[in-house]
Amino acid sequence: METETERVENSREVDEEEEEKIRRQKKPEEEVLEAKCLPGIISAYLNYPKATEENLKKCERSYQKLSPAHKALVTHFPTKLQRLRRCISMNSHFIYNMIQAFEPPIDLSKHMRKPITGALSIEGFQREETHHHDHSLKNTEIRINNKTCEFVGGQINHDHGSVPFTSLQTHVPLVDVNKVRWVIRNIVRDWGAEGQRERDECYKPILEELDSLFPDRHKESTRPACLVPGAGLGRLALEISCLGFRSQGNEFSYYMMLCSSFILNYTKLPGEWTIHPWIHTNCNSLSDDDQLRPISIPDIHPASAGVTEGFSMCRGDFVEVFNESSQAGIWDAVVTCFFIDTAHNIIEYIETISKDLKGWRRPLLYHFADEHGLENEMSIELSLEDVKRVALHYGFEMEKEKTIETTYSTNPRSMMKNRYYPVFWTMRKKCATTT
Repeated sequence: METETERVENSREVDEEEEEKIRRQKKPEEEVLEAKCLPGIISAYLNYPKATEENLKKCERSYQKLSPAHKALVTHFPTKLQRLRRCISMNSHFIYNMIQAFEPPIDLSKHMRKPITGALSIEGFQREETHHHDHSLKNTEIRINNKTCEFVGGQINHDHGSVPFTSLQTHVPLVDVNKVRWVIRNIVRDWGAEGQRERDECYKPILEELDSLFPDRHKESTRPACLVPGAGLGRLALEISCLGFRSQGNEFSYYMMLCSSFILNYTKLPGEWTIHPWIHTNCNSLSDDDQLRPISIPDIHPASAGVTEGFSMCRGDFVEVFNESSQAGIWDAVVTCFFIDTAHNIIEYIETISKDLKGWRRPLLYHFADEHGLENEMSIELSLEDVKRVALHYGFEMEKEKTIETTYSTNPRSMMKNRYYPVFWTMRKKCATTT
């Protein structure tokens, strides 16, 4: 028997995937706060077990309010709560080891409810000024090759100076902890065996198209450069690098970058970590075992995947970073996957891509999402046909177009799955003969 609180909570979970379309479309005030508040983001990760424990205690109180007759029907419920606590502990173990990869070291002792054994001894990230493809970027980069994994950074706080790690928050807003939970779910999409189907639906068409467009890339003295804005946790950018491209992913969110940095740079073997990504969705489960099942990550060892020299991840707002003159005409391809719909001004995105490309060969997954934002917030929502007209204006010609069917960070065993029907297309930038 559900309490009123549980019914409200479950009603929100039903729309969880739909609401993600809004979460991925960052509001301007979020962008400013996230860029300035890296310590707060780390605090959100560290507060994950505490916030999740509070949710479990609410469930316990709800259970205690049941009548004896009703309790007799769900006698397994206290055992499930204990299993949930073990799952939370596993997720926290992954998070703490991820945060321990930072330099200067962060004292995590006061954030741990009990000591965690078997923690990795990980060297911190190196931060120094760097140049990538002979142009400076004010960002954070991850570089990885088939011999070693290295993190090299410029101004990690992107024009806001160095990041103070001396003061971490004891309490953080629940909305920030929910972002941590969403990252944990997204890990499956990019780095879990269960995410292979989604990767095949979304990433495989892009990889096949790139392979056919650049058949002689391995013979070239300079490998073609491919930019992947909205790279998330970095799997697509890595797969493109493994194809023989100088691949760079771009991601704004520190929540995503912290996790991708750890997986790309510090993973020692496949399946090194175990997480329980579905424990925060309490409805549409066939069984408790489905909801609580473990996922081993990553499904591959990134450093042994055969990446091409020059693979990197760049943190920063896409337009702000890649609208600089140093970026003009240096990219052979720009790949977007579930990214275009995150723009507050999609025309600005397309204009920036046009400036960055040499002669545009661009596999794209376009996905349109409605946004119900703040009254004064800038958000230009265009239909697919409008997007095509804008692309034509900026010098692009359509070469290939088809619709695919896919999901997005969906629990494959859930009884509810949102299906998307994005358009996959390849456009080429025409050689400019006039200004």
